[in-house]
Amino acid sequence: MSDRSLRGMRLGAQSMESEAGVEPAPRQQVRYRCEDGEEVAVWFSTEADVPATWTTKTGKEALLVNGEKPEPGNEKPVRTHWDMLLERRSVEELEEALKGQLAKLRERRGETAGA
Repeated sequence: MSDRSLRGMRLGAQSMESEAGVEPAPRQQVRYRCEDGEEVAVWFSTEADVPATWTTKTGKEALLVNGEKPEPGNEKPVRTHWDMLLERRSVEELEEALKGQLAKLRERRGETAGA
């Protein structure tokens, strides 16, 4: 009998609960402006710490409207994978390792070394 009540229902895809009486969390709209005048509106919780800068969808840096300019911090620059690799190996060592790995691959494929 109980399986009849679920007939035609996509299990897990839809909730049987309604949103009646549910109150969303309080939020605020914060505006950011790029140097070229483009303005962006972002919604945050009223309890959230609002950042002084925001990166737009187009990749531009936007500053908080009516906010102070952020002070440049003493943050370390972001280290990429390549930077960390160069700390452990020289370019010559990396080229040698690449040649060795390519030789192994070609040997497995049955290719000649000169090809």
